[in-house]
Amino acid sequence: MDSIRILFISIEGNTRSFVEHLTRYAMAQHIKNKALPEIKATEISEQTDFADETSPYFCFVPTYLDGGNGIDTGVKELMTNVMGEYIDYHDNAKQLIGVVGSGNKNFNEQYCLTARRYCAQFDAPFIDDYELRGVPADEARVYKKLVERVQFLDL
Repeated sequence: MDSIRILFISIEGNTRSFVEHLTRYAMAQHIKNKALPEIKATEISEQTDFADETSPYFCFVPTYLDGGNGIDTGVKELMTNVMGEYIDYHDNAKQLIGVVGSGNKNFNEQYCLTARRYCAQFDAPFIDDYELRGVPADEARVYKKLVERVQFLDL
């Protein structure tokens, strides 16, 4: 596989920043070793026209909640709903090969809750997580796990 596809949503810019850094990290790895894939990232937003996904992709999603604790008192997701709707559109969920979550660890059980919910809803594996904008060690770790998943699936 020449590249790894990522669909992401970014509300406050944290996910966008992480994906941009991850993309640069992947490019550097690809330059050192042409066998390693680059990353092709696409941001999903309220303005995105829904399309039929025809090749495998990973979803990167932050968690924003409004009300409930996400466990026993329910959950009301906020602002990221369009990503779930996009994945649910036609057969797009069939191309989803993994989910990476982000959030704020101060929110305890709610940390990466949206990603965990997507995994359950769309029957996709939870690949990894990072906090807020992540750090360089997160980029290396997440990239390695994306590559391992693509190799495992023999894509």
